Amino acid sequence: MLLKKFFQNCACPKGWGGKIVVAMMNHGPHAALAAWGLKHITVKREASVLDVGCGGGANVRRLLALAENGHVTGVDVSEVSVAKSRSYNEEAIRRGQCDIIRGDVSALPFENGQFDVATAFETIYFWPGLDQCFAEIYRVLRPGGIFLVANESTGEDEMIKTFAKVIDGLQPYTVEEIRGAMDRAGFSGIRADVDKKYGVAVTGQKDEAAG
Repeated sequence: MLLKKFFQNCACPKGWGGKIVVAMMNHGPHAALAAWGLKHITVKREASVLDVGCGGGANVRRLLALAENGHVTGVDVSEVSVAKSRSYNEEAIRRGQCDIIRGDVSALPFENGQFDVATAFETIYFWPGLDQCFAEIYRVLRPGGIFLVANESTGEDEMIKTFAKVIDGLQPYTVEEIRGAMDRAGFSGIRADVDKKYGVAVTGQKDEAAG
């Protein structure tokens, strides 16, 4: 029971168990996945970036290093994650280069066409359906904007299937399912890379002519 509660905190970290989970997100395999995943996109120095499901804030900090003259916004549904990410990126927030906001990816609290890049690291498993969430990300991206999804799991490995039995609300997604959801949301130039060591990276672009 205690083990299940611990893993359940991966979905929406709460309480002391959630604080432990969020702290772990900033290290270990997540760090390697993020570094590898970011190689699949170009983040300009002046870019406005959105990290969805920002967790402990480590990826927000990585994105700040790339968009050094831009701005990075992190959003997460968990109050624990938001607090940790704000603490982890306190200096950038103080400089006005970063915001961390509590929000739901299926109804993002942002205006249309606000971001150049959107990222989602090891988080879509817990989203309330890909179609609505990907459509929201498409909406808040500027024409030509890039969306990156990076997962440790291919959606077909035994580990994710085991976790899906333990963690309520965890939904594994295959590469083709991610590609299909991006396509339905309107993204083009969709590319997928699968690496046995790191995981899966899928990218899509909002059409330059999109409104």
